[in-house]
Amino acid sequence: MILAKVVGTVVSTRKEPKIEGIKFLLLEKINPSNMQGKDDYLVAMDSVGAGLGEVVFYVAGSSSRMTAATEGKPSDATIISIVDSIDINGKYVYKK
Repeated sequence: MILAKVVGTVVSTRKEPKIEGIKFLLLEKINPSNMQGKDDYLVAMDSVGAGLGEVVFYVAGSSSRMTAATEGKPSDATIISIVDSIDINGKYVYKK
């Protein structure tokens, strides 16, 4: 699982029928020690209802096709969790 922040949405009006109705979000990978973006972006399918500005976990590769929303669909990245908090060595670096 990889930490990222939702920084935008991606809209596609024409797409493969298997992915109709799935929301696509633009993610930026983040450094958990300072919660800063890494200038490394990707598009992921949303399986949990994430929103703009939220910190999320996503999975890539074959794992991205193992959710109820993406099973059997052409996916390479899927958001699987919305993060509530992160602490490092007992100190919170992020709280929703």
